Order: sequence, then C-alpha cells, then structure tokens
Amino acid sequence: MAPPLKRALPKALPAGFILTDSEKKKWRLGGIIGHGGCGTIYLASRDLDRDVPADTDFVLKVESRENGPLFSELKFYQRAAKPGNVQKWKQSRKLDFLGIPTYWGSGLAEHNELRYRFMVMERLGTDLQKVVESSGGRLEAASVLQLGQGLVDVLEYIHENEYVHADIKAANLMLCCRDTEKVYLADYGLSYRYCPDGEHKQYKENPKKGHNGTIEYTSLDAHRGAAPSRRGDLQILGFCLLHWLCGSLPWNKLVKKPTEVQEAKQRLMDNLPDSVQHLSVGGASTDQLASFLSYVKTLGYTDRPDYRHLKQLLASAGPGRLGLSVPRDPPAREKA
Repeated sequence: MAPPLKRALPKALPAGFILTDSEKKKWRLGGIIGHGGCGTIYLASRDLDRDVPADTDFVLKVESRENGPLFSELKFYQRAAKPGNVQKWKQSRKLDFLGIPTYWGSGLAEHNELRYRFMVMERLGTDLQKVVESSGGRLEAASVLQLGQGLVDVLEYIHENEYVHADIKAANLMLCCRDTEKVYLADYGLSYRYCPDGEHKQYKENPKKGHNGTIEYTSLDAHRGAAPSRRGDLQILGFCLLHWLCGSLPWNKLVKKPTEVQEAKQRLMDNLPDSVQHLSVGGASTDQLASFLSYVKTLGYTDRPDYRHLKQLLASAGPGRLGLSVPRDPPAREKA
C-alpha cells in the first residue's frame, strides 16, 4: 500500500485578515489552533472590529485552492448537512442531539497572490483519541455503548443523504467544547457519495485501491478495493467500539502489513460471536459488540441497515451520562 500523499500546508494568513464567504458574510481571522488533513485551522469571529477572542464559537479551515480534502468535505456539508436539514431530521427522529458539526459558510480568498479555499465551522473541543489515551487506552463499557448509539444516529443521517463517512476513528470524534457529553463525528475529507441521485454504486473490487482508510479500522470492502458503503461504515464503527472497550485489537501489531490485517479481520468476522466474546478485558462484556458485528455481517453491499435494531443491540443498562474523563491539557490539534 502506497503511503498517503503529504500535501503542503498553505502559507499562513495574518491574524485580523477579513474573508468574505459566498453569502457575503464577513469573518475575521484569529490565531492558528491546529493543522489537519484539510489544511490550517484558525479561530474566527463575525465581529470585525476587535481581535478574535479565545472563547469564540467559530473556526475557519483554510487550504490552498489546488488541494482537495477541504473541497470534498465542503461538498458533503453543502449537499448533505445544511443546518436546516439537520434540524428537520432531529425533529422527525425526536432527537435532542445529532453529532454533526454545524457548517456556517465557505468561500474563496486571495492574499499576496496566493489563492485559498475556506470553510467556517462550529468550534469543537478535544478529540476522543486524547480522552481514550488519558483513560489508559480503554473506556467504560457504558460509555462505549452510548457512543455507539449516538454514532449510529449520525451514520443513519448521512447515509440517508447519500454519503458514507469512511474514516470513523477516535481522532475524528470531537467533544463539544462547552458540553463534553456531546460528541461529534467530524472530518468528512474522505466522505463518499455512495448513492448519487438514489443509484447505489455497484460492488467492484480494485486491487489498486486496496486497504484505503485507517488500517486498524477500515472495512473488509475497503481492504479489497471496493468503494465505501453503509455496511462498511458500520463495520468500521464496530471495530472502533471493540478497540475502545478492550484497549486493543487482534491485528494491532500487524498494521504495517495490510494483507495480514485484512486476514485477521476476516477471521474475526468469520468466527463471530466467539471471536469477539473472548476478547473481554477486565470483566467487561463484549456480547453487545459481538451481536452488532454479527448483524453487520448479514448485510449485503447495497442493503439498507436497520438502524433502530443496531441501537437496540448497543443498549446499555449503565448510567445515562457518557462520563468521559477529559484530559486537562489543551488539544494539540483541533478540528471543526
């Protein structure tokens, strides 16, 4: 598998620089708070007359116009995740919260003869990966199951809007900076429109595209070079939940050998539920995750999952709050 291409970060824009989005809203840039796959991330504000405060509610992602990840993410938000549509979905499903970051605008800009693309997003807090690491590599079973249920809600929404995420992992899950009980699925740079205009992509293996995604979690379909699908997203989620609950996966020591990782995942899926049930650590039951992955195994490539059933499989008798232990140190990298 070829290593991912490293894209040069865009030349930094000055603090106080004013950008105008496609709807003529103006945004003032603050300091840089991180870098990600989609370029550089700045604090931002609608108040143009003073410096951007440290507690602002907005961030602005910037990439060189020639790059692609932010363009892909932007298309997802514009087509599938407009705030009004998300709100209507929440009301129709009687959800108090849906973990999709709010998109506030986007546009193009120029500075010193350089061209940029930007997107303004709701500001979020630290990522779940830091929370997992600060908790010794594992999360409490009740927290894992509650995270899983919330992510099934998110996946149902984006799937019904013709997209799959394709890169679910703790580093792409962000806690709300004002309420750590709320967790968002972020970073849609690898999102894929699996069902454009209601026509599902056909299953086709392509060895040249094999093993795409984050190797620890990517789906068996992706290992074979097939395009991402709904069942792929759910399989990725199942592997993530298993990792957060148990602290490791059977193939963790094989990540530099993608074919062996694929074979190990295939063995786990072929031998359910026993292959998951015996991974229990510290007495935590893995029965729900075994049932979750067993259901995913029954899905065809183009099947619509039963999301309500998936949430029921992850039902927990534990406390109603996530109870995540958030690290005190500020995050080294933030995403919107």
